Amino acid sequence: MKLLWILLGGAIFGFGLALSGMTKPEVVLAFLNFDDFGLMLVMAGGIAVTALAFHFGPRLRAKPPCGEYEPPDAKLRRGTVLGAVLFGIGWGVAGICPGAMLASLGTGNWPIVYGIVGAFLGAYAQGRWAPEE
Repeated sequence: MKLLWILLGGAIFGFGLALSGMTKPEVVLAFLNFDDFGLMLVMAGGIAVTALAFHFGPRLRAKPPCGEYEPPDAKLRRGTVLGAVLFGIGWGVAGICPGAMLASLGTGNWPIVYGIVGAFLGAYAQGRWAPEE
């Protein structure tokens, strides 16, 4: 049952990304160049829904379908700034957020495979060579 909830959540998320245009590099690059602020509304909507869920969920004693969520600690670690810079550069070069990469395949954006391979190689390199903290 848990896997079904995860699949449903991923499908809804991917559909929302495609509907909003976040799977199109030209739309994302227009947003990053301050030419189109449509994605700002998409982000604001996501933040609002998440904030409501985090605020009212515990009060309603709602149990998450995929298990309990434990927020990570908010410590700034040594590699965080470098990772954030690399993330931003990759987002700008590829013209797509890593969260929308797989959804982009569903819309027929096959050149994004290069970005997906790069993201996986970067994640592998970080996991392999980053110092433990």
